[in-house]
Amino acid sequence: MISPELAEFLESGVSTLVGTRDASLRPDGMRAIGFRVERDGSQATVFLPAGTLGSNLANLRDNGRIAVCFSRPIDHRSMQLKGRVLAITEANEADRAQVDRFRAAYAQHLAFVGIPVRVTERMAHWPCWAVRFEVESIFVQTPGPGAGQPLARAASDGAR
Repeated sequence: MISPELAEFLESGVSTLVGTRDASLRPDGMRAIGFRVERDGSQATVFLPAGTLGSNLANLRDNGRIAVCFSRPIDHRSMQLKGRVLAITEANEADRAQVDRFRAAYAQHLAFVGIPVRVTERMAHWPCWAVRFEVESIFVQTPGPGAGQPLARAASDGAR
């Protein structure tokens, strides 16, 4: 489902937020600190800092539903992936290299819009959890034509 072009965007260090819900449908959310597209683009892994998890981990274990929103600060290109959790594990040292690269890239995105790199470098990022999920749907969230539409429909209408 995730094209190579979209994978490049999602893994590029853009702002990444994760949404979960509890059994009573109360929402919760947090900032992710890394993302990786898996296999043929039908699965992905998002990295969640242990220090800021709150109830999100319990929510994911309880119902397995996840929404991940991506937005690039310089132009507000935004996408949302929704899916079903397949595995939750502690991130390992190989994952840490990817998390560190993602955080550094995120710091550069934010520096471009005026937030000093030293501020972003203080973000909680390790240890973290790796949440692998099956991508069930992708939505365009960039403001303008096609916002909120499924990616395939928005692309056919000329929006990105």
